[in-house]
Amino acid sequence: MWDVFKDFIFWGMDACYRFIGDWGLAIIVATLIFRFLLMPLMQKQIKSSYKMNKFSPMMQELQEKYADDPQRLSEETRKLYSESGFNPVAGCLPLFLQMPIFIAVFQVLRDEMSWRVGDASAGYNFLNIVPDLTVSPAAALEQGFMVFLPYIILLLLFAGLTFAPMIIQQRNQTGQQAQQMIIMSVVMTIMMLFIGWGSPAGVLLFWATSSLFGVCQQQITTRLLKREDEQAEAEVIDLEPVKVDVVRKQRKKRPTKKR
Repeated sequence: MWDVFKDFIFWGMDACYRFIGDWGLAIIVATLIFRFLLMPLMQKQIKSSYKMNKFSPMMQELQEKYADDPQRLSEETRKLYSESGFNPVAGCLPLFLQMPIFIAVFQVLRDEMSWRVGDASAGYNFLNIVPDLTVSPAAALEQGFMVFLPYIILLLLFAGLTFAPMIIQQRNQTGQQAQQMIIMSVVMTIMMLFIGWGSPAGVLLFWATSSLFGVCQQQITTRLLKREDEQAEAEVIDLEPVKVDVVRKQRKKRPTKKR
């Protein structure tokens, strides 16, 4: 089953290569097609996170109120998630969906390109900037600094674009939740640097492209959701009845007749 999945991944990249003639661009196009197919699922996850950010002040209030009662805090947090329609597991959905493809691309580029393609006449390069997409930054370092330079740039993009979505999401959060997100982002970035150091450059290109697409989709969707909220608030204001303070004139007392 796994071999069939790897065959499918290679077939997608190879089809794009035959059309474009550059392995790097082929990986980018194949990644974009993959992300477009996942757009509905990603859209749902972004909307869920956006709703939860609106409940962030309430979450902070719960954490302060039940700081000494973890069980009650857990119960109230679940209630808040239910009311907001937020699913914490959905935040990990992009990573879960991309990891099998990440591993498949890793194995194909590192171990199988030679027998799948043979000696490619154009080489496994990316616009002649990255000489060989099957080589890792660690291996490129042994060939000299100038050869290593495009690989380290790609590695930094790979790690930075993993870090960026978490930072964007953290901007709307406060208190303990924001601190946890920052710590998780730093740990994730260090881990990705470690993984990327020994990964083929083509894998780094795949992940960087996918992450950049995710950042753009997140930004555009969030702005559209904010605009919808602003329009909804404006409509509510327009529908509210205008309150008019009516000041009634006080009747003057009739002068009493003198007898």
